[in-house]
Amino acid sequence: MTATYDLIVIGGGIAGSSLALTMAKAGRSVLVLEASTAFVDRVRGEWISPWGVAETRQLDLYDLLVAAGGHHVTRHATYDETVSPDDMQELPLSIFREGVPGPLCIGHPHHCQTLFDAAARAGAEMRRGVEVVDLSFGARPSVSFTHEGQKVVANARLVVGADGRASGVREAAKIVLHQDHPHHMFAGLLVDGVPRWETDLQSIGTEGDFAFLTFPQGGGRARVYGSFSLDQRRRFAGDDGARAFLDAFRMKSAPKNEAIAEGRPAGPLLSYFNHDSWTARPFAPGLVLIGDAAGWNDPIIGLGLSITYRDVRMVAEALLGHVDWAEDIFVPYGEERAERMRRLRFAAALQSTLDAEFGDAARERRARYFLRSKADPELGANAFAIMAGPETLPPEMFSPERRAFVLDGA
Repeated sequence: MTATYDLIVIGGGIAGSSLALTMAKAGRSVLVLEASTAFVDRVRGEWISPWGVAETRQLDLYDLLVAAGGHHVTRHATYDETVSPDDMQELPLSIFREGVPGPLCIGHPHHCQTLFDAAARAGAEMRRGVEVVDLSFGARPSVSFTHEGQKVVANARLVVGADGRASGVREAAKIVLHQDHPHHMFAGLLVDGVPRWETDLQSIGTEGDFAFLTFPQGGGRARVYGSFSLDQRRRFAGDDGARAFLDAFRMKSAPKNEAIAEGRPAGPLLSYFNHDSWTARPFAPGLVLIGDAAGWNDPIIGLGLSITYRDVRMVAEALLGHVDWAEDIFVPYGEERAERMRRLRFAAALQSTLDAEFGDAARERRARYFLRSKADPELGANAFAIMAGPETLPPEMFSPERRAFVLDGA
């Protein structure tokens, strides 16, 4: 069998389905090929920063996500072993983007399915349980795949790689993936039975050899993450790993964490290296990459979804703004993404050094940071890159001199 489309999107998760939905609504013919038969908990992808929320609004997806159960967190608390919890100030999260009350949280598998179904309703052809057999790009892109025992060859004006970190599309196109060295370990878990945790409050903190992040999902559920050193990579392995992970949240400096420690696992506990990855040129003739397939940011600042939604908006605007889909229409996207990811690598490296390094020297550095922050609130200005968008700060805020200033010479 053969068929022809405007776009063939490989990967039906958040990146692929949101682009398919946007393009199908604009009247373009779209085929989406998704390998899985059901979306599963991948222990990430449930928090959209305020600048990412603004991207969903530009894509006309915000109301869909809220109707599907997305809810805003509106307050932020930071805890640390060097500061009494009574002295920590909560930050309102409505200050970063006008009209955005704060980050938007929605469970990842449900998020994927919501967009997948909406793309189908908009007219995109959505196929699951697909195995891609062969790819060709250039002037006549095509994809060979098997589905329900049948081999199909599909042609298109453009192939979109939205197939995640281990992208087969990126590999087939020989687009180089650059990666930095891992900084620390990161683990995540979905937790039920936490009704005492305030549904509009997110928090981070560090004590001893563990740093945490907590994002409420509503309905007595929260997604929690923990950072720990690379030499403890198997710290939470085994049958008792999830329980040990939740017990690590019991901290004198963060007494509210008792509500998390008392919860029960509601999904898998996964641990992985924290690092950044990027592509210098996420496109080629007949091909463009979006989302994690084009490279990802260190998860410690949680910007995977925000990066993805900007990718989708920029690629959709390029496609809808041009009749000829030659590769040069993606040059602005590639240039903007390269600078965006560079700035976010800088912001993530600052965050990792402050929050996910342990021992006496790291503790003393954090103590000095919190003391200096009281006298100079501008010390934490790089948080605007995370919450308001990396483009909201001037270039000098992403320099070696800025790093030395924030980290007190470290």
